[in-house]
Amino acid sequence: MSHSETGPVVVTGGSRGIGAATVETLAAAGRPVVFSYASSDAAAQEVCDRAAAAGGQAVAVKGDAADEAAVEKLFATCIERFGTPTGVFTNAGITGPVSNLADLDVADLRRVLEVNVTGTFLAARAAVRAMGKSGGSIVLMSSRAAKLGSGGEWIHYAASKGAIDTLCTGLAQEVGPQNIRVNAVAPGLIATEIHAAAGREHRLETADKTVPLGRVGTVEEVAKGVLWLLSDDSAYVTGTIIDIGGGR
Repeated sequence: MSHSETGPVVVTGGSRGIGAATVETLAAAGRPVVFSYASSDAAAQEVCDRAAAAGGQAVAVKGDAADEAAVEKLFATCIERFGTPTGVFTNAGITGPVSNLADLDVADLRRVLEVNVTGTFLAARAAVRAMGKSGGSIVLMSSRAAKLGSGGEWIHYAASKGAIDTLCTGLAQEVGPQNIRVNAVAPGLIATEIHAAAGREHRLETADKTVPLGRVGTVEEVAKGVLWLLSDDSAYVTGTIIDIGGGR
């Protein structure tokens, strides 16, 4: 195995949902993981415990994804504990409340852009700085919403993910000469608590009618896509957004 197959990975937003599943998948595959989380100490500890039970290592660092100092602390912790990260997954993100544009609260809009766009830029910047010329793989968290638009529901969230798609394309061009690959995953309807938290449980109940594969996806299915993009199996893949949406 090469260094990039076994080296440490930094994950933002790793205490629940897709982030937690990815931390556990990476740890089980032998990649030490350092992940950030926003609020629940108990949830973060559970992820660390599950990673250990799978024979892996995971370390949790509390901090806001959009806080520059917190992002720097996250990467410093990885370097101190496990060495320079060879993989980074910028997973942290929020939907904000459901709203159409006419009724959108500016504070909600700013927070979504701060976490999803500024937070991703900060983590990607820290990744490029840490990897230097030694190379590595960065995976950004997009969403099918970036292409579908989410009108009448999460247009602000969808727009923030459109920014991630552009970042994926541009940063891949910028850091390719340093042997750093940049890709994104764009999940569709995935069974996580993010829908219920926004009062949209019914989105998952209608998946059999709106998704060609006739079901919602699982967090593990997204995690496996991230694992592949962080491995040498995808060594010639960069600037690519992989839809994980069942055809929707």
